[in-house]
Amino acid sequence: MSLELSRALRSWRERVTPAEVGIPDVGLRRTPGLRREELAALAGISVDYLVRLEQGRARHPSPQVLGALARALRLSAAEHDLLWRAAGTQTPASGCVPQHVGPGVARIMDSLAHTPVAVFTASWDLVVANALWVCLFELSERLPARERNLVWRHFRDLPNHVVHTKEEHQQFGRQLTADLRRATAVYPNDRTLAELVRDLRESSSDFVEQYDTFALTPRRSQPKTIDSPAVGLVTLDCDVLTTLDSDLRVMVYSTRPGTDSASKLDLLRVVGSAQFGS
Repeated sequence: MSLELSRALRSWRERVTPAEVGIPDVGLRRTPGLRREELAALAGISVDYLVRLEQGRARHPSPQVLGALARALRLSAAEHDLLWRAAGTQTPASGCVPQHVGPGVARIMDSLAHTPVAVFTASWDLVVANALWVCLFELSERLPARERNLVWRHFRDLPNHVVHTKEEHQQFGRQLTADLRRATAVYPNDRTLAELVRDLRESSSDFVEQYDTFALTPRRSQPKTIDSPAVGLVTLDCDVLTTLDSDLRVMVYSTRPGTDSASKLDLLRVVGSAQFGS
C-alpha cells in the first residue's frame, strides 16, 4: 500500500498548479505542479515527512494528515477515498459526518482570502480556516479535536471572542444544540459524534435541558461583535453557507466598505500577512 500511496501523492502533486492554491510561481520547476516544500506548507506537515511518504518509507499516516493532504491537493470525493485506501486506512463509513473539503469549497476559500472564512462539519467541528479567521478568533484546525468543536466550546465555556448578551448566548446555544440533534439523526453511525453528545450530557446541564426539548431552532444571519486580540472590537456580518454534496458549513464574516469595521479588517490582513507570511 505504501508504494501505491507514494505514486498517488507524486501524481496528484504534479497535477496541481501553484496558481490553483494561491502560490506565486517563481523560479524554474524541474517537474510540473507543486514543489514538495509547497505542498508540505499547505498541508501543515514537514518536508521530510512528505518525502518519506512519497518514497514509501512512512507508513500509516494519521487521518488528520490524510485530510490535510486531500485539501491541499484539491482531491475530489472519490480521490479522497482512494487516498485513504492507498494509505491502508479505513475510509469514513456511511452514516458518518463528512469532513472532506472538495475542490469547489477550496476555491471558494481562495476567492474569499480577503475576509475571515472557516469550514465546519455538520456537527460544528472546525475543518479548515484561513489566516484572517485564525487571527480574528485565535481558533484553528491545529487545536485538539474536541477543542475545535463549537458546541463543546460553547457549553464548556471555553474562550470565545464573540461578544454575546445573556439572551444571545442562550439563543446561540439553542441553535448549536438543534444543529447537533439534526446531525445525530442524519449520521447515526458516527462514533465521534455520539461521544460528543454523551460527554456534553455528562458535563452540561444546560445542554441536557436544550437537547431534550427536541426543538429545532432556526438559524438566522446576523451581525456579530468580536473582541479580537489583534484589532479590538469589530462588528461583522456573519453568514453560514451549506454545501449540498458534503454537508459542510462555510462561515463567512464580512462588512460594508468604508466603515470602521472595514478599516479593522484591513489591519487584520496586515497582521495575518505578518503572522502567516501570506
